[in-house]
Amino acid sequence: MPRVCRFTGKKTGVGNQIARRGKAKYLGGVGKKTTGITKRKFKPNIQTVRAVVEGRVCRIRVSAKALRMGLVTKPQKRQWKGEEEHAA
Repeated sequence: MPRVCRFTGKKTGVGNQIARRGKAKYLGGVGKKTTGITKRKFKPNIQTVRAVVEGRVCRIRVSAKALRMGLVTKPQKRQWKGEEEHAA
């Protein structure tokens, strides 16, 4: 399954990781020099949660931001009855 949020559409992004050496000019050096550039991935914080979708409870993949924003409606807690109540 892809790492994509169902509500916000967040997905894996790409970028560069830049390796530098040297001393910055404002610290008295001759400046930072780039010694290497490699590709990297920015992965979103995707969680698998149980949620109510179209009246049914199912597992969906959502970002942590969608959970904090309240976009996900969680199912009600199950009303469990103990052994003595069930037998009566």
